[in-house]
Parts: sequence; C-alpha cells; structure tokens
Amino acid sequence: MKLTRRSTLAAAAAWGLAPAVWAQGLPARPVKLVVNFPPGGAADVIGRALAQQLSEQVKQQVVVENKPGANGNLGADAVAKAPADGSTLLMSSGGAVTVNPFLYTKMPFDAERDLVPVASVARVLVFLMTNPSVPVNNVQEFIAYAKANPGKLSYGSAGSGSSPHLAGEMFKRQARFEATHIPYRGAAPALVDLLAGQVQFMFDPGPGLRHAKEGKLKLLAVGSPKRSSQVPDTPTLAEAGMAGFDADTTFGIYAPGGTPAPLVTAWHEEINKALASPKVVETIQGIGGEVARLARADFLAGQARDRERFGAFIKEIGLKVE
Repeated sequence: MKLTRRSTLAAAAAWGLAPAVWAQGLPARPVKLVVNFPPGGAADVIGRALAQQLSEQVKQQVVVENKPGANGNLGADAVAKAPADGSTLLMSSGGAVTVNPFLYTKMPFDAERDLVPVASVARVLVFLMTNPSVPVNNVQEFIAYAKANPGKLSYGSAGSGSSPHLAGEMFKRQARFEATHIPYRGAAPALVDLLAGQVQFMFDPGPGLRHAKEGKLKLLAVGSPKRSSQVPDTPTLAEAGMAGFDADTTFGIYAPGGTPAPLVTAWHEEINKALASPKVVETIQGIGGEVARLARADFLAGQARDRERFGAFIKEIGLKVE
C-alpha cells in the first residue's frame, strides 16, 4: 500500500529523518542502483531494465553503477556502508549474502546485519554450454569426453564461489571428471572467452542463450530442478542423470542496514510493481530467468534455504577464498 503524505511525514519524524528527504515514501533525489558485477552479465542486464522502469514509476532518476569484484563483495560492501536513506540500493545475485560468508575467510561487511533484503527480482538459472570445438552434443557425450581427456578441459565462471562456479563443482563431483576452473570478474568476460574457445565449457546465467541460438555455442542442459520456460526442449541435468542438481540463485535488491522500515516497504512495492512491467519481464525471460515477485517473508525464507544448501556444499568441498 502506498504511503500517504501524512503517514510518510509521521514515519519520517518517528525515524528521526527530515521530511525533506521523503517524496511519496522515497528519496526526493536521484537514486543509485549499484550492480556488483560487470556490464553485460545477468545482474547488469536485469538491473538496467529495472532501473529504467523504476525511474518512470517514481519520477526520479535511478542510475546504475557497476562495482564488480570479489564475487560481488566490493559492490555489496559499498552499499552496506552507504547512508541508510533509501538513495542507494544494491542489485545482486544471492551469492553476496548466501555464499560469500562461507567462502571468504574475511568479509568486509556482515551480510545479515549490514544489508537489508528489499525485494526478490528473478530466479536466475544456469545453462551448461560448450564451445562448438568440443565434439559433444549432449550431457552423456560430454561426460564421456571429459573422462577420456582428464584435466584437459577448463571452465569459466563469474568468480570463485559464484553460482556458475558452484554449478561447475557440483557437476564435476557428481559426474566424476576433472576440469580446471578459471574465475573471471563476472559472467560477461567469462562468456567472451567461452565464445573464443579459451575455456571449453561454462554454466552460463543466461546471456549466452542468444549465442546458442545463433549456433556460436552448444546448449546441453539446464542446472535447475525443472526445465526453463524459455528453452523448454533443453533437459535438466537431473534428467541427464545428475539427481537433485540445483544451482539456481535468486537475484534481488538490497538496501544498507538500518534503512527505515517505511522506506524498505515503499521500495519493495515499487520493485514488485516494476516486475509486472512487460519490458522487465521480457528482459528477465530473455536471459532464461524467471520473474520472482515474492512477499518479503518468502524472499527471506528462500535466502535462508539457499544459505543452508550452498553453505553445506562449500564446507563439504572445503572451498575458501582469502
């Protein structure tokens, strides 16, 4: 429900904020949407579509700023340390809050204390793709080829601990073959090297689908519990024999810790409204994702489940980043 001017002013006073900061429950000045991965990746593509739609809705400029690095930690840390006045938001994969605390021996921020989950945006799937030079056409052929060429294959990811990396580790362990992980500062540069043949395969979070349609990559499977609505003829890894395989992650919007509850609510409502926009839906589906318009309670519950399952896997394989 939209905040009225009277309730907004009352809330501002209750939180000790100057009424001038508020305009229909939101900051009366340009808003920065930090994307903690490089341009061209799933977070960036979705973030830019969302920023454009939000700008139209709130009649205020929402500007995207890319701050990649450390599997999203750099951008997330910048938002965690920003003023908690609703003028700075984070567009991130779930990894920054559900994976990084288990992955990094030192975190620059407390993911549960310093970032407030505002709204879920999309369930982002990962797609097993190979460079055309790899002489395979399905998952079974790929596994057989990998086993026949131990250690000769390499795979790219958006960085150590990213969902494409964890998907690669899950796949290697379940299929019992060896391959070298090559981490990048985001999925987009990893995709460039996959297209160039510098790495032979990758779990792509969606931007590579158009290249697969053009025949520049081979799409073998979806690393999700169910098939993608965008490429329904592509089997899941579970269907290919990898029982229980699930490397999906939820991308969402976060605010600095301590952001007043009325502001969080106002942004949550605007973001959910934006997610009903045909342009935003088309963008998310265009990279093979699924729109995730959830109540905040459901978003929080999903994060808790992801934190548990990814945390358990990271501990199991002993993955750490200094």
